Amino acid sequence: MTPLEQYLFAGHQAGCPRDQMFNFAKVNVVLQPRQLAASSAARLCDRRDGPTAVGYGGARGGGKSHWLLAQMGADDCQRVPGLKCLLLRKVGKANMENFEDLRKRLFGGLQHEFSAYRGLLKFANGSRIIAGHFQAEKDIDAYLGLEYDVIGIEEATTLSSRKHQDITTCCRTSKPNWRPRIYSTTNPGGVGHAWYRTRFVFPFLQGRETETRFIPARVTDNRYCNPEYVKVLANLSGWQKRAWFDGDWDIAAGQFFTTFRREAHVIEEFDDTRAREWFVAFDYGFTHYTVALLGCTDGDGNVFVVEEHAERLWLPQRHAQAIKTILARHKIGDRKLEISDLKRFVAGADVFSKQSDGTTVAAQYARLGIRLTCANTERVNGWAEILQRLGDVEAAIRPTLFIHRRCGRLLECLPTLQHDPNRPEDVLKVDADEDGVGGDDAADALRYLVATKTREVRQRKLAGV
Repeated sequence: MTPLEQYLFAGHQAGCPRDQMFNFAKVNVVLQPRQLAASSAARLCDRRDGPTAVGYGGARGGGKSHWLLAQMGADDCQRVPGLKCLLLRKVGKANMENFEDLRKRLFGGLQHEFSAYRGLLKFANGSRIIAGHFQAEKDIDAYLGLEYDVIGIEEATTLSSRKHQDITTCCRTSKPNWRPRIYSTTNPGGVGHAWYRTRFVFPFLQGRETETRFIPARVTDNRYCNPEYVKVLANLSGWQKRAWFDGDWDIAAGQFFTTFRREAHVIEEFDDTRAREWFVAFDYGFTHYTVALLGCTDGDGNVFVVEEHAERLWLPQRHAQAIKTILARHKIGDRKLEISDLKRFVAGADVFSKQSDGTTVAAQYARLGIRLTCANTERVNGWAEILQRLGDVEAAIRPTLFIHRRCGRLLECLPTLQHDPNRPEDVLKVDADEDGVGGDDAADALRYLVATKTREVRQRKLAGV
């Protein structure tokens, strides 16, 4: 095959439609396989039931900026006249230098006008890309109320969840032949790490993408990156290597559970016949999440967390029914697992505190057929128990704690927890934001699950606690 035929075939394999590949090829825009996968996802945004946001990111040096401008300028702007695109990046000077370098490289074969002073690139058909910037988050407010058919955000994790949500309100159109979309590129880390991971990365990892598509990229996916830079990234250590070389989103500076590895600790299936003892741990909340984790041990002493219930703003009646439902998905012998089969059902101490009317949350659940017992709530020892059970696969220390992939909130939460700077052996307490993003409720439930032993529960019952 000729080089052009090879390129068109690579695009076909990535899912790019033929006209998209010709848009790239006729102006000599050459995208690599990961970039072509991102462009394929961009075309899915045309569909009525397709995504409205595409994220492309991971390690540094993955060719993210090149892809973003190529997709907006060489494909989107060429097929729809009069398209109005906003390209946002933190710090204006860096954005303009990057914009100017990429413009020369990408659009030499396209008739266009460029004003560096105005930050405006305009194509012959009236479509245009506006290079915007934000030095501080408040600068985002300058764009609110305006209308953009496409928004591209570079370094998206430099934005908080609130400001990202604000800018998405500007992505709308009056064009009947266009469906608005937002493209974003970024690396792990930054103030927006948690929301980006929740919105883009986690749906990708769990295979449940609907409104979003995420394409991971590493420096090794970019054959044009100089070997010296690849070596610099490879020689990093700790969380920086995992973030910037591996493109690992299960990290954070100051991360507490540094030995958590998705490939080692997350399971796809579980055979109920392995279970020797079933138990549930419960962390109560209303504005915060209420989380219940169903776990069990096997004959070798391994702990498996196989189900998760996590909801907020629910009354106990709904939680109780949902918990009974997840138990019924599992069996003891030939019958469904029930509350009475559990060796323990433990909860944090707050559920036993008397409310203003003299009742307790525990009493409300008791009336619904769920008797709660106080968990071992000692924080430092509880986190240490989890660390011990996670093992260290890189040091050949086998894990004894495994989490099913459907326990989404727990898997989202655990890698993001950080050391408390005032008490390094403890986890820094963090609450979910007003949209329910973040928080440590699921981790607290896990701590109760692994730190509380059946014999302790029996002792409490005998003592009337």
